[in-house]
Amino acid sequence: MRRVLFGLVMVCFGGVAGAQSSGWPVAAGHAVVTLWPKGAPGANTTTGPGANTTTGPGANTTTGPEADTSTAADKQIAGKAVVRLGNVSAPTLTLFEPKGGSSGAAVVVFPGGGYHILAMDLEGTEVCDWLTSRGVTCVLLKYRVPETGPYPKSDEALQDAQRAVGLVRAHATEWKIDPKRVGVLGFSAGGHLAAALSTHFTARLYPKVDAADDLSCRPDFAVVLYPGYLVLAEKGMMFNPDIPVTKETPPTFLLQAEDDDTAHVENATAYFLALKNAGVPTELHIYAEGGHGYGLRRTKLPVTGWPDLVDVWMKTIGVSPSAR
Repeated sequence: MRRVLFGLVMVCFGGVAGAQSSGWPVAAGHAVVTLWPKGAPGANTTTGPGANTTTGPGANTTTGPEADTSTAADKQIAGKAVVRLGNVSAPTLTLFEPKGGSSGAAVVVFPGGGYHILAMDLEGTEVCDWLTSRGVTCVLLKYRVPETGPYPKSDEALQDAQRAVGLVRAHATEWKIDPKRVGVLGFSAGGHLAAALSTHFTARLYPKVDAADDLSCRPDFAVVLYPGYLVLAEKGMMFNPDIPVTKETPPTFLLQAEDDDTAHVENATAYFLALKNAGVPTELHIYAEGGHGYGLRRTKLPVTGWPDLVDVWMKTIGVSPSAR
């Protein structure tokens, strides 16, 4: 257990434990776990101008230091800017503890960003604030980017996701969560990552690091929001065979807008049919309007009310009995 806990640190001890924040970097008091205490598997850790940009398993594709890559020209969502974190080579987990008591359920959140950047507030910290307000422990994964997916183009993001779920279960007692109620939630590329993890959990894609890797990395449930990469546009929107759905794939909630011209609605509908045909409990919501990349920032469009649907679904499948 000592090795499992090796990467655990606290951000700015002067803060109040469990303090919540909707921004990035997070406010003081959140526990942060380094995913790979001795460095990510196979990665060349050189960063900065002239860094290694070779692709493939374990390659480091960063071209500079980790930083918010947003510019004034970037699109705002619901009138607010988005943190676009780039050049991530040292992945971490950040813990958000429930407000007002824990239901025992936990969700590992995968922000989107096309496997190029991570929308760390829009599809990360803000989502954790919502989950913790419902009594759900949230664990935000900062996974490696850029160009670290979709699997099997490269292994890195899926390695990080597998390692993350095992680490959450390793901390179950400490974090007061039920290791049999650990789910994942992802947006866009993060939605693809949630689906990839839901179908690639029988074997780790990296050598064992510590006891956390002896624990299952199969999510108990998955929330997949406006996903990409689940169909092959060049093959008439055929379902992606690299997402091998079986009856062991966890129960899944799917949501997408019909006018999503970034990822396209066929990603959700094709995944739904694959899950249905495998006998996996699945719930699908398709909205006429919404586009792509809205997170949970409320707008006039009904699609942005999706958190209420997930609340009900988590209660329905029995993973969040205190959801409200």
